[in-house]
Amino acid sequence: MPELPEVETVARALRAEVLGRSISEVCVLDPKLAHLAGSALPGKRLLRVERRGKYINCHLSDRRVLQLHLMMSGRLLLRRTSDPADRFARVLIGLDDDRQLRFCDARRFGRAAVLSPARYREFDAGLGPEPLGRSFSSRLLGERLMGRRVALKSALLDQRILAGVGNIYADEALFRARISPLRPAGSLDSPALRRLHRALRHVLRASLALGGTTFGIYANAHGDEGAFQAMLRVFRRTGEPCPRCRTAIKRLLVGGRATHYCPRCQGG
Repeated sequence: MPELPEVETVARALRAEVLGRSISEVCVLDPKLAHLAGSALPGKRLLRVERRGKYINCHLSDRRVLQLHLMMSGRLLLRRTSDPADRFARVLIGLDDDRQLRFCDARRFGRAAVLSPARYREFDAGLGPEPLGRSFSSRLLGERLMGRRVALKSALLDQRILAGVGNIYADEALFRARISPLRPAGSLDSPALRRLHRALRHVLRASLALGGTTFGIYANAHGDEGAFQAMLRVFRRTGEPCPRCRTAIKRLLVGGRATHYCPRCQGG
């Protein structure tokens, strides 16, 4: 699933390309993904594009928000209207400069919807802080985890606690911080919180600089793949030697999610 760096990469491309453009038409090819019936999008201008957690939010001239979630296999591609059709296209959003936003999704888990201002505020309030935000500190991280007995890996994936972190970057940050994914989330002391805070911000920024991580599906708005997969130290490296201590990387399930870690460096 695209996580913070991948979704932010797409959002940045859209910010650079489509701000001020008007929607000329909307063609929903798969109603399962798009809840756009009666949304009256044609004629609305795209005033702002932002990422919140793993969501892309396009703020419209009528104060509503066109919200897109790529889920497991979604792509949001910016094409010329005359370009060849893309596989698995589910929604086509025409712009007034002869281009289209094409929401493609092989597995059909993605979502597109239009939110009222009130519904958007409700959505925003339901998400945790942004780990790359200016206000995100080790103290705030500790406050979000305080009193929680679930495994730390599960807490990091809870979007109500922290917005945008998924399986890849939780594993990579925990490895860099030398913390077990099985440790109770509320048990971290100040030094561990500082290590985890630093590791989260480092790995997210490093991935963002390389356009995110691609495992066969993810691509940016121009169809280019990310390159951070070459930098991964533990994720999907089961059985390979730890880059620090040479112990074999292990895989286990934490809260039903595949988790990769070094049993020596991280304990457990």
